[in-house]
Amino acid sequence: MDRAALFDVDGTLVDTNHLHVVTWWEAFRQAGHDVPMHAVHRAVGLGSTDLVAHLLGDGRDRDQDDELSAAHKALYGQYFDRLPALPKAGELLRRLHRGGWTVVLATSASGAELGALRRAIDADDAITDTASAEDVREGKPAPEPVEHALELAGVPASRAVFVGDTVWDMRAGSRAGVRCVGVLCGGIPRADLEEAGAEAVYADPADLLERLDGSPLG
Repeated sequence: MDRAALFDVDGTLVDTNHLHVVTWWEAFRQAGHDVPMHAVHRAVGLGSTDLVAHLLGDGRDRDQDDELSAAHKALYGQYFDRLPALPKAGELLRRLHRGGWTVVLATSASGAELGALRRAIDADDAITDTASAEDVREGKPAPEPVEHALELAGVPASRAVFVGDTVWDMRAGSRAGVRCVGVLCGGIPRADLEEAGAEAVYADPADLLERLDGSPLG
């Protein structure tokens, strides 16, 4: 296997973005911050610290960062036993694995959250490795998560494709030098994904699987 299919997870393979929006909104509300849900939605995909910084700015009380992240983690953790995979997500990964692709996840999730996401996808037989938040110093849109995924896959950027649902994914993949594929199931518009570097855009994993032969993963 000398080519790699790298995948974001939240909003790309598992239908969790709006759960993150609601639980981050509630975490901010509990801490006395009025952050609109539409703003939270656009920030989903960033690591926790970067998301808080993006939404509250550099002038925020940084001592609250860990408290906000912990509140979000506790609220979101209530859903761990029922996170829904997006249509055909596991089937897509298995199809790529059978076709000779090394499948690596590149996600800001870690620990119990990552375990819950992998259970939802139910395709561990097709997943070679995972680059999680615990493995990198900088999260997306920095290229480090994608670069680490490439290292785990053992292939150069020219032999990899990264699939994600946010502009942060597309920017990270582009900066790492890989071809980028966007999916719309995270709720970000096609034009935004294309502007951020998506070579092709599909509705969701099922749409990508159906049109796989003509895609960058074909």
